Amino acid sequence: MSKTQMMYFESEDVLHLSVSEEPESGSIELSPNITAELNDKGELIGIEIINASSYIRDSILESVQGKLLNLSTKKAVAK
Repeated sequence: MSKTQMMYFESEDVLHLSVSEEPESGSIELSPNITAELNDKGELIGIEIINASSYIRDSILESVQGKLLNLSTKKAVAK
């Protein structure tokens, strides 16, 4: 049975999410710092994020800023 695991390699700033214990047969670069790892059937078995701390920080900031903008827009419409 497969087990989802998340590992962070601090010295390289790489986050690896494994959704299967199958061997990797290939990969697809989703963006410059994100790679999808595939098994021999082309199914997703893992994700690797390079410069993970910056990526996660920026993603959280964008999400929070978007929600704050949405809240301020709703308040302005309600007035």
